[in-house]
Amino acid sequence: MVDQSSGLSKVKDSLTQKIFLGNEPNAELIAILTVYFVQGILGLSRLAVSFFLKDELMLSPVQVSALLGIVFLPWMIKPVFGFISDGLPIFGYRRRPYLILSGILGTASWMSLATIVNTSWAATLAIALSSLSVAMSDVIVDSLVVERARGESQAKAGSLQSLSWGASAIGGLITAYCSGLLLQYFTARTVFGITALFPLIVSGVAWLIAESPVNQDAEDSNHTNSLPIKHQLEQLRQAISQKTIWLPMAFIFIWQATPNAESAFFYFSTNELHFEPEFLGRVNLVGSFASLAGVWIFQRFLKSIPFRVIFAWSTVLSSILGMTMLLLVTHTNRLLGIDDHWFSLGDSLILTVMGKIVFMQVMVLAARLCPSGVEATLFALLMSVYNSAGTVSQAFGALITYWLGITATNFESLWLLVLITNLSTLLPLPFINWLPAAEEQTETLKNEEQSFSPDLIPELVLREPKSEILE
Repeated sequence: MVDQSSGLSKVKDSLTQKIFLGNEPNAELIAILTVYFVQGILGLSRLAVSFFLKDELMLSPVQVSALLGIVFLPWMIKPVFGFISDGLPIFGYRRRPYLILSGILGTASWMSLATIVNTSWAATLAIALSSLSVAMSDVIVDSLVVERARGESQAKAGSLQSLSWGASAIGGLITAYCSGLLLQYFTARTVFGITALFPLIVSGVAWLIAESPVNQDAEDSNHTNSLPIKHQLEQLRQAISQKTIWLPMAFIFIWQATPNAESAFFYFSTNELHFEPEFLGRVNLVGSFASLAGVWIFQRFLKSIPFRVIFAWSTVLSSILGMTMLLLVTHTNRLLGIDDHWFSLGDSLILTVMGKIVFMQVMVLAARLCPSGVEATLFALLMSVYNSAGTVSQAFGALITYWLGITATNFESLWLLVLITNLSTLLPLPFINWLPAAEEQTETLKNEEQSFSPDLIPELVLREPKSEILE
């Protein structure tokens, strides 16, 4: 009996160390990881949304690009959700009720898409609400992770964040291929109905969060709580006013705000090349593994390279590699004997790896810019700047698509759109000196990597908002 008990204890310890990275697998940890897993698995509806807007609502590439910009708005104001949950407790609780509400909101939005949405405006509202649901739950669960991570020992630094990232990545990998496979056999509305079940899981596990109620009746407690918020806002204002912070922020905005051709290229892939949903699911799956490869390459070989060097070279290489899309849109690949499907897979693989390497560099830069005391708030603000630039990128892409006369069936000028969007990625290069110099990066590397970077870098590795809405 003693031996059996000892054996079970060893198995539990082994699981704790190897699977949960030393974190005790209690109910709250399972709840946190479940929320991240659901965020990843919501990609199940990714392709369904694209086909729904294109085939059922008959929207043009320009309209889809404009819609993308609108539904992306919740990710631009993520810090606001943090302030709301901190300052406006519901029934005395600051985390659990907001998680429950986010799950209910997500289910309602997906169910409306599955049943009653029949116009572009209704679709925009429903998709925006689903985006709001994910953004809200993301802020709340991130705050929970940050609170729990403060008590980690140095040996376990970043373990909880790595677990969270892993849960989201697993959810994303599971749905990458399934998102296309389901559309092969079911309608988009059916996929929306299936997706609607997952946000309810968030509402369910929210009850497992261990949270003490806030005593709103004590005036001295309210006064004590208000001072740190005012102090934090003042610190935030002082941080943003520093040239060493707002110049890199401006560079990130310019770099991310260049126009893209994603929506037009989706129409080209389905209407001109006749790619089936199942194949597009394969492309998503390849992209997911390519993202992991990009993260590994960055961590293994590139994380110590100066910001200016890696941004300059990756920007130039991405622009050059992006030009390979011209071979596909002009059907030159067929003259070279390369099938459209194989060419798309290879192209997606290489470009995704490059994109993930640059994105990881943005995460490192954002983390290292944040001064002590306002790390989480300023990091969220930096990500809002990044996301806002994504909205501008969609708007520019929609305008150029409209000017070139590209529609759901007319792709004669698509090559020019690809050329313009790829060349425009070179526009930030004259401002490369706005990034920290090599000596500044080396000087701050040691302290910031130990204190802040391990906690926040994994947060958005596979959770870029763009890919959560449309692809």
